[in-house]
Amino acid sequence: MPTPLDHEFVRAVARAADRLAAPLAAGPDEEPTGVPHRGLARRVKTLVAAYRSPDSALHGSRQAVAATMTHLRALRAAQTPSGLFAGGDNVQSPPDSAFTVNDVCDAHLLAAGAGPELRDVTAALAEIAGAATGSLLTGGVHTPNHRWELCAALARLHRSFPDDRLLDRVAEWLAEGVDIDAEGLYSERSAIYAAHVSNPSLLLLAGVLGRADLLDAVERNLATTLDLIRPDGTVETVHSRRQDQNHPFPLAPYLPHYRLLAIRTGRGDFSRAARLAAAGGIDDPGLLAETLLTPDLCRALPAPAVETLPRDRYLTTARLATRASAGAHTVVYGGSDVPEHRRIRSGLACNPTFLRLFAGDAVLDAVRLSRGFFDMGPFRAAGMQRLTDSSYRLTETLSAAYYQPLPPGRRRDDGAYRMADEGRFSAAMAFPDRPRDEVSHTTRVEADLREDGADLRIDISGPRVPWALELTFRPGGVPEGAVPIGDGRWCLTTGPMTYRVGDDEIRVEADVEAGEPLAGPDRSDILRYDPGQDYTVVGGTDATTGNRVYLGGLGPHTLTVALRARRPAPAV
Repeated sequence: MPTPLDHEFVRAVARAADRLAAPLAAGPDEEPTGVPHRGLARRVKTLVAAYRSPDSALHGSRQAVAATMTHLRALRAAQTPSGLFAGGDNVQSPPDSAFTVNDVCDAHLLAAGAGPELRDVTAALAEIAGAATGSLLTGGVHTPNHRWELCAALARLHRSFPDDRLLDRVAEWLAEGVDIDAEGLYSERSAIYAAHVSNPSLLLLAGVLGRADLLDAVERNLATTLDLIRPDGTVETVHSRRQDQNHPFPLAPYLPHYRLLAIRTGRGDFSRAARLAAAGGIDDPGLLAETLLTPDLCRALPAPAVETLPRDRYLTTARLATRASAGAHTVVYGGSDVPEHRRIRSGLACNPTFLRLFAGDAVLDAVRLSRGFFDMGPFRAAGMQRLTDSSYRLTETLSAAYYQPLPPGRRRDDGAYRMADEGRFSAAMAFPDRPRDEVSHTTRVEADLREDGADLRIDISGPRVPWALELTFRPGGVPEGAVPIGDGRWCLTTGPMTYRVGDDEIRVEADVEAGEPLAGPDRSDILRYDPGQDYTVVGGTDATTGNRVYLGGLGPHTLTVALRARRPAPAV
């Protein structure tokens, strides 16, 4: 017996598409000035899907057809002689154009089966796709996920306009191997690119090519993402190597992937995730086209599985640990790329946050540790060790050098020594040729994750330098028990403090085991976050915003910090 359709889901998807398409159809001759090529293609796909869908208010609408043609003329005008699209900071970009061609090809598949009313639309889409084919066939990429977006465009082109050269090129890219690690994370570790690029592209390729291994990669990524879903309906991104590492990312874009695989595999955990992804409503206008092209999405979800709590997960490849319980959700992170590469760079994991704690509406968004050591920036663990099922040790040792005179054989009469970077700065001093006097500083953080929060033991060793532990709480509450020091900042010494939002709260209590007394509220020179010279030399920062509570001092120090989540008992 076939699975019944989820009519409520289908209607919600159609309404989301209509919210974009209906205003466009109301002014079908209005030129879409200022809309980038990717936006134009999304509009075209949504208009065609609305025309085709019986659940859309634009089903069979001539105005929708007219608006589609207006947008297609603008899209064709955005194509350069190479067939690639103009616009954006990536010049003559095959992968950026592939995003647009993917939508063009989906719209073509929908329009081609609609009859004579969409004949001109179908022809215009075919012309645009044909003009881009040559450049996509030979073009290159510059990020890992671009490979799969480009492959998806080539596969879609072959689906509508069969050409073995397209499949040969896809095979060449896929021969590199999909960049998914043993834990199910893509190499960029990014929720944005997993949800918007890698997963949808690999699902498409699995269908067109009949590649079960590509489908398996998506399922593995979605299975891992289950442990990265946070209580606020977002996906953890602190470990990402892309721009989402400093921003929350909603679960909603994962909806079609969790939904499709839940329906096809019967996985109740995926069904639960699909329901969570749709809990805030469906706003993606592109989903309507997906339901028309993949009718399985319209079937009813299997029964959701009950979430097992408490639950621990340690992702060894990303050095990310999570513990979820009924009262708290804690994240510990020690997987920054900065200690190895010694630079801040797009494409590296640079976020210095090493702990988060969720207690309902009370959220500790970020715990960071600054050190005044040669302006080398905040603590970013170079190593993470799992001590027990729920406890971890993060470690980083920083080294800086003072350089001795050059040996006789390395000296030059003209004093013109080669420019070199010694890890902190660059100068014409031939640093690698000089004897060095090293100064080092080691930070260790042990985190014991509990059902009601976490216990931290922080050990700062080395020369006597200032340090500050920063706890950034999500706005909505006020720290009680800490001393305000201005600009949304508070000072905590060894007394307890509580951050309360409604009936939810996080309690913080610190105790010094070794070292001088902690700095008081008059030491604003210590109680601050320092992003390090990689940011400050260009006038930048990666500082957090929110309610920031500091404790600090002049090390060496050993201290403990207890973080406790307190929430009212659930109603029976």
